[in-house]
Amino acid sequence: MHKNHPILIQGGMGIAVSDWKLAKAVSETGQLGVVSGTAINSVLVRRLQDGDVGGHCRRALAAFPSQAIAQKILETYFLENGRNPGQAYKRPPMFSLESPKFLLQTTVAACFVEVWLAREGHDGVVGLNLLEKIQLPNLACLYGAMLADVDYVIMGAGIPREIPGALDLFANNEKAGLKIPVVGGEDAVTYFDPRDVMEGLELKPLKRPYFFPIVSSAVLAMNLKKKSTGRVDGFIVEGPLAGGHNAPPRGPMKLNERGEPIYGERDAVSLADMAALELPFWMAGDYATPEKFRQVREQGAHGIQVGTLFAFSDESGVDPKLRAGAIHTVLHEKPPEGGWIFTDPRSSPTGFPFKAARIPGSISEESIYLSRKRICDLGYLRHFYKKEDGSLGQRCPAEPVADYVKKGGLEEDTVGRKCLCNALMADIGMPQIQAGGRVEMHLLTAGDDLNKIARILKPGQEHYGAKDVVAYLLSEEKTVAPERPVEKALESGL
Repeated sequence: MHKNHPILIQGGMGIAVSDWKLAKAVSETGQLGVVSGTAINSVLVRRLQDGDVGGHCRRALAAFPSQAIAQKILETYFLENGRNPGQAYKRPPMFSLESPKFLLQTTVAACFVEVWLAREGHDGVVGLNLLEKIQLPNLACLYGAMLADVDYVIMGAGIPREIPGALDLFANNEKAGLKIPVVGGEDAVTYFDPRDVMEGLELKPLKRPYFFPIVSSAVLAMNLKKKSTGRVDGFIVEGPLAGGHNAPPRGPMKLNERGEPIYGERDAVSLADMAALELPFWMAGDYATPEKFRQVREQGAHGIQVGTLFAFSDESGVDPKLRAGAIHTVLHEKPPEGGWIFTDPRSSPTGFPFKAARIPGSISEESIYLSRKRICDLGYLRHFYKKEDGSLGQRCPAEPVADYVKKGGLEEDTVGRKCLCNALMADIGMPQIQAGGRVEMHLLTAGDDLNKIARILKPGQEHYGAKDVVAYLLSEEKTVAPERPVEKALESGL
């Protein structure tokens, strides 16, 4: 029933760490390459302002269904020779419940570009990863990916119950909505109408991709299987050793002596309970060895999802100098107590624990981060709150403290919060240049596999390719590369 799904999934790491080049390299091996849709509109407009090196974005935009929209994007953001030294990036507007149409069009096009480039020139499968916590851009992202014939959608950092129904609607180019939580008020709703956003373009039916939510328990998986608005096709089971955002521990938050969340038996996921759901599942978070791969397959898992090893491969979107420096540091320097990874319970504005690589010179060092002037100019992690007059506003605990408090937020909620939006853009070599010439600092995230990255390297080398990761992980597998799933997933009978 599930044999045609790839057994290895390359994790979807944002912002643009899992870019189209990485996803394409993995997909060409017959496994599932995944692009990140997080902040993808900002990624596209910054690539264009850097001159679109190699012409890839323009090549993909030339295939976009609406050339009128594509040309408007190029006219607004493309700089033939790139930005001048020290010139700040022009930013797109921030998202709202009713975002400007051109912002939605840019987001649709950006996701189309990423998926189109990842799928170009081969017959492998490609997935899209989104965060449920970043809700306002997600409908536009999904539609753009479906225009590019995306095969899978993977979604974590929350409980994405409404996404399967939205995929069903978008397959027929119909309007979809998404509930948005409001602190101190009732849920709001944001809508995306393909016919309105695409401005009268003749729209053809689209393939409905497979949908895999990321879960941290079999109970949540069962809930999603039963109560989602449409079909769930499988699960990614992510443990606390995975990179990026982690689910908080079950029960009251308790910290160890290093200040990290303590996970216990209640946070372990039973593979037998997952297998009982009779849907394929992939284990994620420190499973990246051939031995663990084989063991979880023997216990009923369809396969594994791997992020960290791919994040530090040659094809990843991480700034090459930053990536090389991190690998060199891990190989040759003495690790801090507890290893190179710190699970920070406070840094993410989402409130979820967030993994930071403790590489010297990044804002994972508190002294460096405290020297940064707070600013919220990308706004992807803002959340809604109800104002005294009944209208809705947005705020982020990583914005200037006075601004957050003025909006009714609690000052204690701002302590330790970091601007992940700007830091993750810096990770991929596109840092914003702020007032006075200040350049935003990076913050690498990785899973515990970073501590053991030497196992993937050949003697004397300090770099490796995505295909080396696939070959290493499949070294105990005797299986043939899976066939491409049927084109119309809705008709597959899963």
